[in-house]
Amino acid sequence: MFQRLLLLLTVLLCSGAPHAAEQPLIRISAGEWPPYLSARLIHQGPVAHLISDLLAEEGYRVEFSFLPWPRAYAEAAAGKYDATAVWMHKQDREQDFLFSKPLLNEQFVFFHLKSQPFDWQRFEDLDGMLLGGGLEYSYGTDFDVYLESGRVRMERVSSDRQNFEKLLKERVVLYPQELNVGYAALRNEFSAEEAERITHHPRPLLVNLSYLLLPRRLEQSNALRQRFDARLQQFRQSGRYQQYFDDLQAGYYSPLPLTP
Repeated sequence: MFQRLLLLLTVLLCSGAPHAAEQPLIRISAGEWPPYLSARLIHQGPVAHLISDLLAEEGYRVEFSFLPWPRAYAEAAAGKYDATAVWMHKQDREQDFLFSKPLLNEQFVFFHLKSQPFDWQRFEDLDGMLLGGGLEYSYGTDFDVYLESGRVRMERVSSDRQNFEKLLKERVVLYPQELNVGYAALRNEFSAEEAERITHHPRPLLVNLSYLLLPRRLEQSNALRQRFDARLQQFRQSGRYQQYFDDLQAGYYSPLPLTP
């Protein structure tokens, strides 16, 4: 009896392998954006994990290619990828892509030292302050206009590490960054003692929605978007969607071990 069961299991496993290989492949371009998306994280981060599981439920295999952000956009727009992840909405992007339903709700906040209590309700409350910021980065149209007024100054550098170092050295007063991105940088780039010195103001500077983009030039894009959106809605309603971000907060999506 045991031998028959073993033979049956072997047959089932062997018959299932070709079926998995025959599943259509969806290729997605993306940029490095830890802790949400990164080739260096378990499951490539919670957003990649979510997208992969959503499409797996629709019978697809998913392959992510991590590229510089401009290249990820351009090559997907040219139809070299089936989709690109994840992007905020801009009107000019609608020329190249169809947008999924909102996939990620980002919350940008002001990070500051605990030793320097801070409160704000309006942009004018920041008048005269020196802020850190990212190179060529937009923190929303309204705040961009406020920055251009000259009532507040922003020194821009190329990385979260540089901005948080300046904050720790009191060379800037505030650093606006997405909540989870900021705390991931503090966990990964600084000692526990340094990270403990920094907190954030609960009032968001910007709440931003991000989307999966599907190239208009590919015939399958509209049908794929409809299937993706329907499955995303099911994940949200069942509570499965939130689990990915609960796991993020619990530290599940940790960096992969370095290979020699």
